[in-house]
Amino acid sequence: MNETTKYSRLLRNWVSLLGLLLGACALLIGLIMVIIDATQENLSAYFGLVSYLLIPMFAGACAALVVLGMGLTHWRMKREGGLPRLPVIDLGDRKTVMHIVLFSLLGAVLVVGGVVVAYRAYHFTESVEFCGTVCHTVMKPEHTAFKQSPHANTSCAECHIGSGAEWFVKAKISGLYQVYSVLFNKYHRPIETPVQSLRPAKDTCLACHWPTKFFGAVLRTWTHYGTDEKNSPWTIKMLLNIGGGNPAHGQIRGIHWHMEGVNTVKYIATDRQRMVIPWVQVTDQSGKVTIYQTEDKKLRIADGKASSYPQRSMDCIDCHNRPAHTYRSPNELLDMAMAAGRLDSAMPSLKAVTAKLLAAPYKTEAEALEVMDRDLRVKYPGDERLEGTIRELQAIYCGNFFPEMKVSWSEYPNHIGHKITPGCFRCHDGEHVSDSGKRISKDCNTCHTILAQGPGKELAEFTSSGLEFKHPEDIGDDWKTARCDTCHTGSP
Repeated sequence: MNETTKYSRLLRNWVSLLGLLLGACALLIGLIMVIIDATQENLSAYFGLVSYLLIPMFAGACAALVVLGMGLTHWRMKREGGLPRLPVIDLGDRKTVMHIVLFSLLGAVLVVGGVVVAYRAYHFTESVEFCGTVCHTVMKPEHTAFKQSPHANTSCAECHIGSGAEWFVKAKISGLYQVYSVLFNKYHRPIETPVQSLRPAKDTCLACHWPTKFFGAVLRTWTHYGTDEKNSPWTIKMLLNIGGGNPAHGQIRGIHWHMEGVNTVKYIATDRQRMVIPWVQVTDQSGKVTIYQTEDKKLRIADGKASSYPQRSMDCIDCHNRPAHTYRSPNELLDMAMAAGRLDSAMPSLKAVTAKLLAAPYKTEAEALEVMDRDLRVKYPGDERLEGTIRELQAIYCGNFFPEMKVSWSEYPNHIGHKITPGCFRCHDGEHVSDSGKRISKDCNTCHTILAQGPGKELAEFTSSGLEFKHPEDIGDDWKTARCDTCHTGSP
C-alpha cells in the first residue's frame, strides 16, 4: 500500500463518511433553495432563514464532522505506528495533475458558492422581513407599526445599525442575546424602551434629514371629535415653528433650535423612559454654558453631583422617539378615522362607544375583535353603516394594540407634542430655572402659532398673528397652569 493510499484512509471512518454524506445533501438542498429564492418573489422570511442561515450552519457542522473523523483516525494510526507521510505531489504524473485540477475546480465552486451565500445571508439578516417576521410574536407590534409609518420604505438596519462595520458587529453581538431571549422566553412584555444601545441619531437620521436646511414653519390641521352624542368636531389650524440650523436663513429659533451643531443640550433623566428630567445644560453657539434645575426639591440634583449621573446629549430621538413605531391613542385614531370619513361621525355617540372598546383590556387580539363585533351590533342594530364601522374599528385595533405583548399607546409614550404625555413639558414646564433666575420657556408661541380654531364658522377667522388657545370645554384658565396630560390620557 503506497503512502497516498494510506493517507486517503483518514476519510475511511463512519464519522467522516457521515459528515460527507450529510454535507453533500445539505449543499444540494441549499443550492436548490438559492435558485428558488433567486427566481421567485414574495417568499416567506422562514425560507430565507433556512436557506442562508440554517443550511450553511448545518453544512459547517458536517464539515466539522469530517475533520473530527479524520482527526480520530489520524490519532489511531499514529498510535498503531501506521501514520502515512504526506503524499508526494508529482506534476509529471498525469493522474496527479487531474486530481489537482478537479480539487481546484471543486474548491473554486465552493468558494464562489460560499461568497454568494454569505452575501445573501448578510442582506437577509439586514432585511425588514428578517427583523420583523422571523420572531413573529415578539416583533409583530414593531413590524405592524413600522409598515404604517412614514419610514416604511427604510430598512430597519438603516436606522438601528447604520453604515460601517463597527456598528454592524455590535448589532450582531447584541442580537445573540435577543435570540437567546426569544428561544428561552426571557424577553420583556412589552419590549423595554428606549433602546440603550441605539446608535446616535447624527450617524443615522441625519443621513437623510439635513438639519441645516430646515427653516420656517409647517402648517398642520387637527380635527378632534367630542365624546358627546353628536361627536362634536373641534378643529385647530396651526403653524409648527420648526426653525432651522443655518444662520443664513435667519435667526436660529423654533423647534429645531435644539439640534446638535446649533446648540448643544445635555440632560439628566432619572428614569429609564427619560420622562423625568430635573437637570438641563445648554451650550449656545458662543460657547456660553447655562444649567437649569427643576424647582422640585425632591427631584433636584444636588450641587456638584451632576457629574455622577449619566448625562445624555440631546438628539433627534429625544423628541422623535417613535419615528417608525408609533402606537396611537384611541382618541387620536378615532379622530383620524372620522376626519378621513372611514368612520361616520353622524352615528350617535360613536366616538365615546368606540373609544371605550379600543381602550378596554383584552387578553388576546381574537377576544378584542369578538367583543367589538358583538357590542357594536348591540349598540347599532340594523344600521346600514354597521358592517363598515366594525371592519374599520377592528383594523384600527389590529394596527395599534397587541395584548399578547402588552403593547399599546400607554406603554410607549410619544414625546412629540404634549397632549397625552409630558413630551415637551419634560423641560418646558416653566419650572426649570438657572442660578441667574432664567427659566426654560413655557410660552406656547415658541413652538407653534394657532391660526384658527373652533367647531365651524370660527375657522373663517383666520389670522397670521396667532390666537390664544381656546379649550373646547370651559375649564377657565386651568389649561394655562396644568399640564395637558393631567386630564388627557388618550382614552375616555
